[in-house]
Amino acid sequence: MKKFVLIFAILLFTLSACASKQNGPAKAELPAGKAWSEGKEIYFVHTEASDPGVAEKLTGMMKSPVILVPSLANVPDESLANVYVFTNGVVGSGPFGFQPDVFDNPPGTDGYSPLRRLNVIAWVDETKARELKSAAEVLDAESAGELTIEQPGVVINMPFVVWDGGKR
Repeated sequence: MKKFVLIFAILLFTLSACASKQNGPAKAELPAGKAWSEGKEIYFVHTEASDPGVAEKLTGMMKSPVILVPSLANVPDESLANVYVFTNGVVGSGPFGFQPDVFDNPPGTDGYSPLRRLNVIAWVDETKARELKSAAEVLDAESAGELTIEQPGVVINMPFVVWDGGKR
């Protein structure tokens, strides 16, 4: 009997030593969107939104749940950065089927925040639309009367995952 217990103990020890062990924290995958920030291509994720319609649209677009968190709309303005989303113009991968989003304040700059104030962009004359790649270009086009910007009061958590000089 002692021999059986000893063999069982050795077998159990050997099996546990051979078992696959995960090193470090668990890995998770989220679908990333492509966008622009300061003229550079970046990638980001949508994790939460303050508006049910926006959360639903982003969930469908990315095929990954974007959680509704209405209290995000109460985040103080000084804690928010901007995301510019296009509703017409150059066809592309943005949520309305037009150019990719444009972000201000990438990581490493003053004002970076993953919490983004939604700015909805519409070109006044779609025939003059062009792809914009920085917040400065967006604001210059607005000043020139080429596009309009509306802020519907929606906040979205959109952390960067790849940016110029960094990645998670």
